[in-house]
Amino acid sequence: MTDDRKAVLVEVEDHVAWITLDDVRRRNSLNPVLVRQLAEACAELGRDVRAVVLRANGPVFSSGGDMDALGAPADDPTAVYRGFDALAALPVPVLAAVHAPMIGAGVSFALACDVVVAARSATFDPRFLDLAIHPGGGHLWRMEQRVGRQGTAAMVLFGDRLTAEEAERRGLIWRCVEDGELMDTARRMAARVAGRSPDAVRRAKATMRLSRSLTDPRMAAGVEQIAQDWSMRQPAFTDAVAALRERVRRR
Repeated sequence: MTDDRKAVLVEVEDHVAWITLDDVRRRNSLNPVLVRQLAEACAELGRDVRAVVLRANGPVFSSGGDMDALGAPADDPTAVYRGFDALAALPVPVLAAVHAPMIGAGVSFALACDVVVAARSATFDPRFLDLAIHPGGGHLWRMEQRVGRQGTAAMVLFGDRLTAEEAERRGLIWRCVEDGELMDTARRMAARVAGRSPDAVRRAKATMRLSRSLTDPRMAAGVEQIAQDWSMRQPAFTDAVAALRERVRRR
């Protein structure tokens, strides 16, 4: 019997795609339906989308691994991570707006996004080892990019759970805000992206991704120079400079 429930909702408004995890009954766990629909949602975003906001409904942002699937090895053990991979591969900036606890592999939703803002009541608790299961899907690598080696050890090996305020101080998230301000903050940040040159934003994100593999600062500067030279030959740059000059002239 096919499970045709709608676990992921997508709404595009003013060039911003709002992707909502809505499998509340299953606590937005990494079950096959939610993972498949999330990957499909990312793949189907149009060229007009300039930013993505990931959010969730229910009392938990994500409870992580699906209990029904944990009991037996999957035919394809990498399938559970396809949603994270799809988010991380998007060419436009992706913002996570976290309103509630992220548990276990659910923390990887934050790690797959470029920027995370969280409500004060959110928490981050990657409790893989409580179930004697090793983290997967690049969780350790992505976590270390955010909080460093010691932070990763504290959270994953020692089971240290972070509040949103602590996560902000450690670098796991960008900003902690009051619960009632979360969506307004996410909307403002996404609108800022959407108002910029989409080609320049995409190119900057691509350069950031490439730079992650570089160790020589001269090589990194060379990669950025190529992209900067390209940007200064685009009509968007000419228009932006003309608009700036006009604003200055009117002062």
